[in-house]
Amino acid sequence: MQVIDLRSYSERVYSPKARSAPAGIILPMTLVEVTYELQRPLDAEQLRALGGFANTYGLRRFRLDTDKRRLTFEYDASRLKETVVEQVLRQAKIPVSRRIEVV
Repeated sequence: MQVIDLRSYSERVYSPKARSAPAGIILPMTLVEVTYELQRPLDAEQLRALGGFANTYGLRRFRLDTDKRRLTFEYDASRLKETVVEQVLRQAKIPVSRRIEVV
């Protein structure tokens, strides 16, 4: 079995000099994490809607902190913009009050 160091391989393949990616190689992702403060706790219907976010292209995962009323998303910024994440939240009627910076 041959082992390939994907980090150095992708640096060579995806350098500005490379013309295209070889078949079967996924381009690197730009992961972004964004946290929102919730206006109130989520009800059962809103929690089900969060589960449906797995079908949104580019959303990788989310964390819900019920004690602090915070919802954190990790998404691929090369595929999604933050405005799309916010739009998905509005469509699911998730009561977001504002985006917060987590230190």
